[in-house]
Amino acid sequence: MELFPAIDVRDGKSVRLVQGDFSRETVYGDPVERARVLVGAGARWLHVVDLDAAVSGVRANRTVVETIATVVGDAGGSLQVGGGVRDEVAVRERLDAGVTRVVIGTAALADPELVAHLAACHPGRIVLGLDYRTGQAGGKDKRELISRMMLSTEGWTSGNTVSMEDALAWFEGTGVAAVVATNIGRDGTMAGPDLEGMRAIVSDTEIAVVASGGVAGLADLVALREVEGNGRVVGGVIVGKALLEGSFTLEEALQECAGAGR
Repeated sequence: MELFPAIDVRDGKSVRLVQGDFSRETVYGDPVERARVLVGAGARWLHVVDLDAAVSGVRANRTVVETIATVVGDAGGSLQVGGGVRDEVAVRERLDAGVTRVVIGTAALADPELVAHLAACHPGRIVLGLDYRTGQAGGKDKRELISRMMLSTEGWTSGNTVSMEDALAWFEGTGVAAVVATNIGRDGTMAGPDLEGMRAIVSDTEIAVVASGGVAGLADLVALREVEGNGRVVGGVIVGKALLEGSFTLEEALQECAGAGR
């Protein structure tokens, strides 16, 4: 399971929100320096989100993100970037700046054919960002769980009538590299990941799944690593606040994701 340390950028600063709520923001300083520290400590991937662009579509943090791409590239690492990617031009700009994989969320639901086209043009470099809220619980049946995961767009400010089940079906076989599945209700809360939700998602798609939202401790990484459905597992995990708050070190997280933790 690959580890993706997260850096969320808002107004040029490294921040974390709680459940996507911009009024519940904690500032952690310089995102470029944060990237430098993480790759210096051994991170193979970073996951960066331009929060301002996610809402408006305007690349307010373009210089910051491109500087991070240079820092990561110079260290031999890989960078996954999302937020405000609405069209083909936006994808090409990020790839040309040294970004390894581009995450498309809002535009993917508005124009699925665009994603299929981009995945064909840029093999292995297009990722789906599917951010969900869980509807009223109805037991542990995986099919019912995934049908009740309703997606949100535009930096989680807009609801959608598309379910996780529908979206995964649209993009199966298109060649997208992965799907980042974020449980909005758990994001930034350190309340633990949505294990049942992740099991339902991996059971429903052959696309590689990257889990996001709620990781609080090393035990959560172990639990995600052990999620299995229809012979498939979670391929990666995004971790933000737990690393920033010192719940565990990057080295410890890498060991657990690799199954080598003590």
